Amino acid sequence: MDYRRTWGEDRVYFQDESSRLRAMPAGWTDAGAPDPFVILAAGRAHFRIEDLVQLAALVGRRKA
Repeated sequence: MDYRRTWGEDRVYFQDESSRLRAMPAGWTDAGAPDPFVILAAGRAHFRIEDLVQLAALVGRRKA
């Protein structure tokens, strides 16, 4: 397994069962550093601020 910053995000690289190199966002695994917001929210917040901002932008585009 390898941990690199590519495509503007931290990614985990690994070989699958057929020895093919694969990658996925580190946030989808336990290899990445925990999100500070998630730690501080301690289960009290259902959404992260950056996700709500993206949702608001998406809704705004749909209305236009």
